[in-house]
Amino acid sequence: PPCLSPSLSLSLPVSLPPCLSPSLSPPPPPVQPVLQPLRLSLDKLRDVSSRLHKGLVQGLGKHSHHRAAVKMLPTFVRATPDGTEKGDFLALDLGGTNFRVLHVRVLQAEQKVVKMDSQICVVPKDMMTGATQQLFDHIASCLGDFIASQELKGQTLPLGFTFSFPCEQKEIDKSILIRWTKGFNCPGVEGRDVVTLLRDAVRRRGDYDIGSVAMVNDTVGTMMSCGYKDQSCEIGMIIGTGTNACYMEEMKNVKRVEGEDGRMCINTEWGGFGDDGSLRDIQTEFDQMVDKTSINPGVHIFEKMISGMYLGEIVRLLLLRLSEEKLLFKGQKSEVLQTPEIFQTKFISEIEEEDTGLDNARRILTQLDLQWDEADVRVVRLVCDTVSSRSARLCAAALATIANKMRLNRGLDRLQTTVGVDGTVYRKHPNFSEELQLTVRLLAPECSITFLVSEDGSGKGAAMVTAVAQRLALHSASFSCHPEVRH
Repeated sequence: PPCLSPSLSLSLPVSLPPCLSPSLSPPPPPVQPVLQPLRLSLDKLRDVSSRLHKGLVQGLGKHSHHRAAVKMLPTFVRATPDGTEKGDFLALDLGGTNFRVLHVRVLQAEQKVVKMDSQICVVPKDMMTGATQQLFDHIASCLGDFIASQELKGQTLPLGFTFSFPCEQKEIDKSILIRWTKGFNCPGVEGRDVVTLLRDAVRRRGDYDIGSVAMVNDTVGTMMSCGYKDQSCEIGMIIGTGTNACYMEEMKNVKRVEGEDGRMCINTEWGGFGDDGSLRDIQTEFDQMVDKTSINPGVHIFEKMISGMYLGEIVRLLLLRLSEEKLLFKGQKSEVLQTPEIFQTKFISEIEEEDTGLDNARRILTQLDLQWDEADVRVVRLVCDTVSSRSARLCAAALATIANKMRLNRGLDRLQTTVGVDGTVYRKHPNFSEELQLTVRLLAPECSITFLVSEDGSGKGAAMVTAVAQRLALHSASFSCHPEVRH
């Protein structure tokens, strides 16, 4: 619609133009001062983008990366799919109390990746903190049972391994665990290569073997799962419970890794943007409170401002403040609303639904034991909209930073690229993806960006990373055997 034209969007503080949000009336003047700090102008977003760009450069530097807030981790993924990949692959996804084993087939003729079958295995609680060998033997056992059930015994299939714990990757098949998180604490694993631990466990079992292994970060898997369908996909982004992005960087800029030619996928870990204090001026008192009461104060500041784990809590704190100032619920606070994390992020999506949002708001406020009137319902909807809008705009500023950097890296007048994207905030919120895309267009006007929602990045994407690594290895072997190709 005309109301979505970029020129009009420049001045909009909320996530939808008024003509698309008839139920959102302008905020009553007394509410404005509380919400205003969450409203970021395009100039401020450009400023945020400029700060992130400095962070990206620092994270890539040979001598500056160790003190960088944005870690910019090399993934050793050297290419995206070119459409020639094919074959059968295994994928293993370990990131919590359950892990998945998958059999994935890449079909070249149809240019698609098919999940043939998968199995979920439970990691018993005692194994999460027990002996290293016990945990990896359990993984190898589940993998062996799955291979037998798929009648794949006797085949040595390549494996994509999504291991969602902080690791320092040394090669595509070498990843050193930095620290356990998510309730795991097996002694003696930190500082060791998890691929070696897995291979040792498979060897101990002795009734099957695995081929080449590619370690895969979930963001990289998101990019690669889209890359077979759309070969211009060179950015992966997750905006769900947490947030992160990866992109294809020129090797000459990756100072921590030898080599000048070609490109490498960089896992930005952009959730850490601001950990050095660079976002202090746009952190509101509510952001500071969320950070202070989190399990990791001072860490992942950007993530705490935009991702699903924290948005509901920011809204709850705002509602409490508006109640204290007698601008909501006639100044009455329910005990329920005073419970940390009681206001779930999914409530924001429900309250912002175009047709059912106000009814959803009435139901949710009643569940929270609040005495509300119709004016309260509209203010609550406005609060949700302001918080989700800021999230979308900040996320857009970060994504625009990457797209602009890629364009300048390549000396292009115009960059055409695709972003593979996943995460519940992007998928489930009714307006988030629209506002994100609109804001990216304004902040990266010389980039044409297509968005493609990822299907199963940790399964299909892990298989694609392995398939591409295998293609490059075969090409490299053929190149060494036939040096005349160079001429």
